Amino acid sequence: MIETSYHNNRLIIQSQDVEPGEVSWRSPSNLALVKYWGKHGKQLPRNPSVSFTLEQAFTDFTIEWKTKTSTERDISLALYFDMVRNEAFESALIKKMEGLTDIFPFLNQLDMTVHTSNSFPHSSGIASSASSMSAMALCLCTMEDVFFNTLEDDEAFDQKASYVARLASGSASRSIYGTAAVWGETGHVPGSSDLFAVPVEGNFHPIFKTYQNAILVVSAGTKAVSSSVGHGLMEDNPFAEPRYAQARQRFSAMMEALYKGDTERFGSIVEQEALTLHALMMASNPGYMLMEPASITLMKKIKQFRADTGIQVYYSLDAGPNIHMLYPEADKEKVMDFIITDLSLQCQNGLFIDDKVGQGPEQL
Repeated sequence: MIETSYHNNRLIIQSQDVEPGEVSWRSPSNLALVKYWGKHGKQLPRNPSVSFTLEQAFTDFTIEWKTKTSTERDISLALYFDMVRNEAFESALIKKMEGLTDIFPFLNQLDMTVHTSNSFPHSSGIASSASSMSAMALCLCTMEDVFFNTLEDDEAFDQKASYVARLASGSASRSIYGTAAVWGETGHVPGSSDLFAVPVEGNFHPIFKTYQNAILVVSAGTKAVSSSVGHGLMEDNPFAEPRYAQARQRFSAMMEALYKGDTERFGSIVEQEALTLHALMMASNPGYMLMEPASITLMKKIKQFRADTGIQVYYSLDAGPNIHMLYPEADKEKVMDFIITDLSLQCQNGLFIDDKVGQGPEQL
């Protein structure tokens, strides 16, 4: 498949009067176990990544449309975040959609209103772009199917949605699928591609299909450096090339652990990947740090709890200060007691999200 394979200038609404309508999707965030950090070309990854799809960390996204009243060929859109008009988010979304008009040319024919909200703090390092941009992609593909009946096949629908999501936010490509997804071409996963993600839970050991992921919210504020800026800084990072080779090696080891149910090897790689990600940020030019003192305290406490109890609980971080705790469902009662009585004291206002591996997006 080539980069322009979804460009389609035939997707033009012929009627002068479009029946008003709306579509809504709820799409989850995801946690990368082996990280994607560094890209090239048009949102293409430097290495393959694999992620767990979450359940309780999600974005609700609704697009309402009607016939465009003006004759201008541009994106006409108003965005409301948590029921309040948000011009900053609106401008960003318009820019994203302008980059998709070769795929969905009908977007220039509509007046649209977007309503969106998150179940978790926005821009705090819990991959809000993954949930929001995957939800947007799902809405756009549904609109295409409503207008043209072109995406009735579920597999084709999901692949196109993943492709579109990638163009808006690389990690969003993985949120289209439940349980787990791989993005990036690799010989370890048949059908894998740099252009879209593919589902991979089929051969997973059962223990990982119900894995728990508690998110300890160290800071609900907007992070100081965006992920898009962080990816760009990898271009001049002296450790970039060794990192990409390392990521490919760890990817292979991670997939083997997921297939065999090796929770100890899984956890070791997850923690190494989290620390490597933040080390790459600190080694950038200019260097920056997204972890907070409480992040480090929590990581140390989790490591000590694992040593004291033997429970296979491990930490991860995305591009932010908040801590993800990964552990088997069988240990939930003991781990939750640990979170409530101890770890939550390090969280902002005691906030944590009791999450787990989820089943993927749903149309609302």
